[in-house]
Amino acid sequence: MDDMLAALRALPDEVKALLMGVVEGLTEFLPVSSTGHLILFGALLGFDDERAKTFDIAIQTGAVLSILWLYRARFIQALGQGYKSALLLHLAVAFMPSAVLGLLIGGAVKAHLFSPVPVAIALVVGGFVILWAEQRQSRHPEGVRIQTVDDVRVSDAFKIGMAQALALIPGTSRSGATIIGGMLFGFSRKAATEFSFFLAVPTIFAAAGYSLFKTRAALSWDQLPIFFIGTAAAFVTAMVVVRWLVRFVSNHSFRGFAYYRIVFGGMVIVLWQMGLLEWDGA
Repeated sequence: MDDMLAALRALPDEVKALLMGVVEGLTEFLPVSSTGHLILFGALLGFDDERAKTFDIAIQTGAVLSILWLYRARFIQALGQGYKSALLLHLAVAFMPSAVLGLLIGGAVKAHLFSPVPVAIALVVGGFVILWAEQRQSRHPEGVRIQTVDDVRVSDAFKIGMAQALALIPGTSRSGATIIGGMLFGFSRKAATEFSFFLAVPTIFAAAGYSLFKTRAALSWDQLPIFFIGTAAAFVTAMVVVRWLVRFVSNHSFRGFAYYRIVFGGMVIVLWQMGLLEWDGA
């Protein structure tokens, strides 16, 4: 195990950036916590210093750019409508809770919870929440009243925003919180998934911009290639995942992701307790 960890940590930064970008693209829009996976894989790769924390947030923009590209017609239409656009209004309302709470407690969360073990615990707990939400919707299908994003009301958007705020806890999953929260609030799986995609745009761009602004003094031009590699890898990988997920949710539940979260999170906790895995800050 020590030899494997040493080999991973000896990889060039460009390779680490590529791997982290792929991890981001694979997990950003699945209810499995992209931040949790980035923290865990970053710790394994030894790519978890202050620069890496900014990198983790920056490469999420690559995943979001895939949403802008895939749904470009929808966003162009909304921008053309301006203040009359229901979609833009709903996204603004849903964005506010996490924005406000992020400014108020974001620093404390990063200081105390951005390490592998709290992430693993959040993964396991979130897995059981997904199972409960799926069981609830299967028993009460009549509770689904929002079939498409066009059916969303302002009050629905605010509820989703409150659910997204839970994702400030690393390992919770932003997409998981919004998708499962949406299902609990009467969204169909597809409507909840697509609204989660759209809400990622203002949320992640704002978080990335704020993080880059705060750490601008510590960044240098020679780090640009690493950021570019990670962002490009996240963009390409997320394009594939988003297309697949839209098809998947039409005929499948999220139970598989719940079991994955439970097994993955449990494995991390067990290995850490056994002393087989050690991470700085764990």
